[in-house]
Amino acid sequence: MKAIRVKGLREGNATIALETIDTPTISHPQEVLVRVLAVGLDGTDREILQEKYGTPAEGEDDLTTGHESLGVVTEAGADSGFQVGDLVTAIVRRPCKDQNCVNCRNGHADFCQTGKYVERGIKGAHGFLAEFYKEESRYLVQVPSSLLKLGMLVEPQSIVEKVWDQVQRVQQRLIWEPRTALILGSGPLGLLAAMTCRLLGLDAYVWSMSPQDSLQAQLVQACGAVYQQSGAAGTVETLTAYADGLGKPVDLILECTGYSPLAFEAMSVLAPNGVLALLGVTPADRKLEISADMLNQGMVLENKCVIGSVNASRKDFETAIYRLQQMEKFVPDWLARLVTNRLDLEAILKLDFKSIPIKAVVDVMPVEQWGDLVKQTKEVAYSFSV
Repeated sequence: MKAIRVKGLREGNATIALETIDTPTISHPQEVLVRVLAVGLDGTDREILQEKYGTPAEGEDDLTTGHESLGVVTEAGADSGFQVGDLVTAIVRRPCKDQNCVNCRNGHADFCQTGKYVERGIKGAHGFLAEFYKEESRYLVQVPSSLLKLGMLVEPQSIVEKVWDQVQRVQQRLIWEPRTALILGSGPLGLLAAMTCRLLGLDAYVWSMSPQDSLQAQLVQACGAVYQQSGAAGTVETLTAYADGLGKPVDLILECTGYSPLAFEAMSVLAPNGVLALLGVTPADRKLEISADMLNQGMVLENKCVIGSVNASRKDFETAIYRLQQMEKFVPDWLARLVTNRLDLEAILKLDFKSIPIKAVVDVMPVEQWGDLVKQTKEVAYSFSV
């Protein structure tokens, strides 16, 4: 089978290649063989493919990339609970082996305490940018056929669902009735966050560097949120002025750019009792001066909270499926517009990530062939009171 590999990672001179490797075979009754239909690309993939920083499995030098998967079961072990033709996506993170890590031992590897977890396509295990992959059934989540062409968005949406779940848990400390959410950034995660906030009944505002007439701005407006282009350099003063100009408290801020100066300024912009959720990071070594005493005073006296969030659990994946279905009903074709580039495996070798307006998806298998593999008779739906 064909696969995208980052080669020679341990040697320090890594290269990217499209290789032919052995197709995996299942050897356990709980294992499943999945034919990959498509894989979404995000900022982590950009860093892996451009900076070649991924970590291969122990004893190996190469890493198959890709972690936002959509595939169809082609072979299912007797005890897997899946059937041939089931549409699936895969949870990315695997638990560490430390028996003292209570989170990993209880299905929450996304809160691993040791940092020795494994992430497919990122750290310690091959990913999904290949024609097939083998997986334990406990790490697969069934996707309804209604999301056949959009199921690769379950993983990024799961990140948004996790942070909303955590915000709700944190805010059990008080009576909290949020009305206003500010999303920093209009990449795929920021746009999904904006749509989610609208579905949750919040007034959503998106502040980003993309032009006011950009597709990003159009998508924000299409879901009923408000878009505002930031200053050319995304300066701290511009964010402060924008937040002040809203004329209302900002109860929730979702920082999706990874630009650390914004994270610090957002702390002062946040309303009393509000929550700032940090969802992005960038590989940089920035230094800046901040009004530390003022920030500290505001955080303490106004009961503000800052949380970081990464990765997601099975529950978040399932809620993401429910939310994507909601989005399709709320604004039909909105999610399809989010995917601006569809590529094949060979295109990755010469891909310029700067040419991607919003979201790129790699069609590992031609789209017109997908329907022949996916069972049309079995449907699954997730619903939650969230």
